[in-house]
Amino acid sequence: MRSFRCQKCGQPLFFENVQCLSCESELAFLPDRMYLAAMEPVPAQGGSETGDGEDQAWRKILTHARKKPSRHYRLCSNRASPVACNFAVPVEDPNPLCVACRLTRVLPDLAKPENPARWRRVESAKRRLFYTLAQLGLLSTEAGDAAAEGPVFEFLEDQPDRQVMTGHDNGLITLNVAEADDEERAARRVALHEPYRTLLGHFRHEIGHYYWDRLIRDGGRIESFREVFGDESVDYAQALQKHYERGMPEGWQERHVSAYATSHPWEDWAETWAHYLHMTDLLETAAAYNTRITMPGEDEEELEDVTDPFRGGRPDFDTLVAQWVPITLLVNSLNRSLGQDDAYPFALSPGALRKLRYVHGVIQEERDRHAMLAGAQAPVNAQPAAA
Repeated sequence: MRSFRCQKCGQPLFFENVQCLSCESELAFLPDRMYLAAMEPVPAQGGSETGDGEDQAWRKILTHARKKPSRHYRLCSNRASPVACNFAVPVEDPNPLCVACRLTRVLPDLAKPENPARWRRVESAKRRLFYTLAQLGLLSTEAGDAAAEGPVFEFLEDQPDRQVMTGHDNGLITLNVAEADDEERAARRVALHEPYRTLLGHFRHEIGHYYWDRLIRDGGRIESFREVFGDESVDYAQALQKHYERGMPEGWQERHVSAYATSHPWEDWAETWAHYLHMTDLLETAAAYNTRITMPGEDEEELEDVTDPFRGGRPDFDTLVAQWVPITLLVNSLNRSLGQDDAYPFALSPGALRKLRYVHGVIQEERDRHAMLAGAQAPVNAQPAAA
């Protein structure tokens, strides 16, 4: 995640903030600009503010008088809900929900006292997922019906006669909202022998299944996938049953990013995909804070700036990995200094890195394809949007 600052007072901001704690400016994340901005109400004729509530129009505060007036927005209608969404919606978009919230199709029973807080935590993780996918060029941030262009989500709870399983099915991602409870998630982590189980990790894993359908199955990459991950046509249900009954095969760490990845090639892909999103997001965060690292095997005085994987053109996979290793060691060491478990309890083997390289290549091919299509569709005399 990149770093943000209030345009009005310079206060550092976090992605989830809805108001600047220093100058009290209203804040909104602008998906079309991928930026958290200080906002001001748009005055109507006569100087009064236009509308009220979710009909109020806002614009980004301009720090330089010579800049052109910015685009007008509305705040997502979920801002006033337990979600406290801080995304904005362009005023010309008729949908009251932002491009992230409109992807959610079903909610748990919000009359139950525990569910509003669960919903808030789940949507917060989903917005972070949206940010990374947009940075990778995999999800559109433009106004319109985003649900028609991306996955849809259902957030459900267990019923007396039905247990909800978190998973993906043909574009639909279902999440059991009990996963939003720290106690429940910790219990499942122990029961399933998973050292890393987070809400954001769930989203990154399940969205991996979604993009397997889009980029591998529908993208004509089945053969190259099988060369790296194996034959996904083996019976999925039987493979999972075998995994839970017999456990991991001997030497699994040499070929997989996690124990669960050994269960089936689909799960291997989803786990590897999630790890790639972990990698790019963490490196972007480190770069945003101007982190400098000592590269393994080099003199301690030889420091290198962490590379932002979303800026400066096509990122080099070897560079990402070379920087990822010392950054994860640093993060784990910081956690241990605070008496916490390792934030990233994994060691990537050459076999796992080969699969991560494949995911990286598929995503870069897709980014290049989208960039080429966007260039072909752009008007000849197109001008960049005002900042």
